[in-house]
Amino acid sequence: MLGKIKPDSQQNLFKTRLTDLVNLGHPLVKLANEVSWDKMDLEFQNLYSVQGRPSIPIRKIAGLLLLKEMFKESDESVVERWIENAYWQYFTGEEFFQTKQPFDPSEFVHFRKRLKEEGLEFLLSQSVALHPKAKSEKEVQIDTTVQEKNISFPTDAKLAKKVIDNCTKIAEKEGIKQRQTYKRVAKQHLRDAYFGHHPKRKKKATMARKKLRTIGSRVVRELERKLPEHLQKQYEAEFIKYKKALTQERNSKDKIYSLHEPQTACIAKGKAHKAYEFGIKVCVVRGRQTGVISSVKRFSGNPHDSNTLEESIAQSERVRKNIGGTRPSIASTDRGFRGKTEVDGTLILIPKNRKESSRYKQEVARKRFRARAAIEPTISHLKRNHALGLNFLKGVAGDIHNALLAGIGYNLKLRLNQIKEQIVFWLNKLFNFSTGNNILIFVKIKNSPF
Repeated sequence: MLGKIKPDSQQNLFKTRLTDLVNLGHPLVKLANEVSWDKMDLEFQNLYSVQGRPSIPIRKIAGLLLLKEMFKESDESVVERWIENAYWQYFTGEEFFQTKQPFDPSEFVHFRKRLKEEGLEFLLSQSVALHPKAKSEKEVQIDTTVQEKNISFPTDAKLAKKVIDNCTKIAEKEGIKQRQTYKRVAKQHLRDAYFGHHPKRKKKATMARKKLRTIGSRVVRELERKLPEHLQKQYEAEFIKYKKALTQERNSKDKIYSLHEPQTACIAKGKAHKAYEFGIKVCVVRGRQTGVISSVKRFSGNPHDSNTLEESIAQSERVRKNIGGTRPSIASTDRGFRGKTEVDGTLILIPKNRKESSRYKQEVARKRFRARAAIEPTISHLKRNHALGLNFLKGVAGDIHNALLAGIGYNLKLRLNQIKEQIVFWLNKLFNFSTGNNILIFVKIKNSPF
C-alpha cells in the first residue's frame, strides 16, 4: 500500500509550503517531475501489509534511496541532509518544509531486503526510462570490473587470529569454559607475524603463523567437544569455515579471505597500482550513443569475462523490455571476452588481431572499438561518484543491491546533468537574444549550485 497515513492537503499556518521555498526551475525539481512515482507506487504496494503500524510512504523512502545513490551518501547522512535541504524534501514528495528526521536510517536495510533484485531492476528500468532513446538502442558496450568488499587485507595470521577470537566469543556466549583463551598469546604471535618479508624477520614470522594456526585448530576442536549436540548443529557451518581458513594453502581453490564475507574472491585485473583486488566481479552494460547503463550484474567467484555475457545481456533485456524497449542486437567488448561470438541473437564484437579485408571495414572497426573505450570512464564514475568502488552492504544480497543501486544513481545523475546543460543552453540563448551578441557567457561549471 502507499502508506497508511493519509496525506493532509489542508493549509498549515505554522509550516511553509515547499512550492513557496524552492525554485521550480531547479534541475532537481524538474527531475522529480520526470520520475514515474505512480508506477513505483503500483509496483511496490504489495510489499506492505494493511495491518500493523503506519508505513512510510513509498515515494519518501524510495526517493531518499535514489538521492543516496545519486550523491553517494550513507544511510545516516542522507537522512541528516534531507532535513536541511528543501529540494530533497520536494523530491521525496513533501508538501511542507520538515524539521524532523523522516525515519530511522535502519529502515533502508529493511526496504532493500523487501525490494530484492527484481525491485531494484524495476528501479533501474525507471532510471533508463528518463532517457527515451536508451530503451531501443541497438549497440551496447560491455566490460567487467571488481566491486571491492569492505574487508582488511587478508593474511593467514589475521584469519587465524579472527578464528581464535570468534571461538572465544562463542564460548562466552554459550557458557563454555575454555582450557585457555589464548588472547594475550595470539595477540603477540600476530605482532610477530608482521613484516614477514624482511630477511631478519622471516623465520620468526613463519613460526608465528604456524603457532597461530595450531592454536586456532586446538580451540575449534575444544569447542566441538564441549558444545551440546543441538549447539554443534547450530555452529556446524561456522566450524567448517574456520577449519577451511586454518588449513588452506597458497594454491587452494575457493579460498576464504574474510570470515564475515566468505564469498569474497581474489581477482587480478592487471592494474599497475593494484595487482590484486578482493571482492566480486561485476559486468556493466552501457549504451553506445546514450551512455545509459542498462545492466550491472554481480557474479560469484572469478568467472571468465565471456561467461558473464549471457546473464548480463539477459538482465539488460529485462530492464529495457520493462519500459517497452528491445534487446540489444550488437555488443562491443575488449579481448578479455574472447570465446563468444553470439549470445541468444546478440552479436559479440571483439577486436581482431588480423586486419579487415577493406579500408572501409578497418575504419569502421577502429571507430567502434575506440568508442568502446568510453565505458572505462563510466566505470570510473560508478566507483568514484557512486557506491561501486567499495561495498559496505553485507552478504551476497548486499553485493547485488549495491551494484544495481550504483547503476541507478549513475543514470539519474546523468539525467540531472543533462537538465543542467539545457538550463545553461537556454540562458545563453536568452542572453544573446537580449544583447544581440553571439558569445558564450554562461558555461557549465563543475560542482555548480544547481
